[in-house]
Amino acid sequence: TYDHGRDGHPALSMTHHAAMMYCEWLRKKTGRPYRLPTEAEWEYAARAGKGDTAYFFGDDPKSLGDYAWFKENSPDPDFPDLPKGCTHKVGTRKPNPFGLHDMYGNVWEWTLDQYDPKTYERRAANKLNLFPVNVPTADKFAHVVRGGSWADRAEKLRSAVRRISEENWQKHDPQEPRSIWWLTKMDVIGFRLC
Repeated sequence: TYDHGRDGHPALSMTHHAAMMYCEWLRKKTGRPYRLPTEAEWEYAARAGKGDTAYFFGDDPKSLGDYAWFKENSPDPDFPDLPKGCTHKVGTRKPNPFGLHDMYGNVWEWTLDQYDPKTYERRAANKLNLFPVNVPTADKFAHVVRGGSWADRAEKLRSAVRRISEENWQKHDPQEPRSIWWLTKMDVIGFRLC
């Protein structure tokens, strides 16, 4: 937990592979089709079906504190004078109009998509866009996370911001070969199911 708390806090520091395997385990356990959201699904949910503004509530980040945990409002309650910050219990900020909590902030969330720098260019050219996902490959990196985290400034929490996983997210992993399950010192990465 990296001292972020357990009960009610987001799961964190797991690899894309671990999040995908959790979905598979949950599918087998419940018989229901769980998976990670695609980038397109994640963004639609974050925007709550509304236009092209930075946030579902508009372009001005001054209301963001009502909906998200981010650098400016996430001090560690055990050490409020230190700049470190931490995650907070899920659902303690207002939900968006779809009733979803923490779409912005708390932890970045894995999406199903493999990163491709030309994703939006190709989607704009394909008007039908029947399959809006970059199917994950066996490559360990680069996958897409969305939403920003407790450690990011407000501008990193916009609906359209994406972050790409990198090999250095595991640079502190003492195992050889490096783990397929956890991301050392990446206590800003989590996931959401759909």
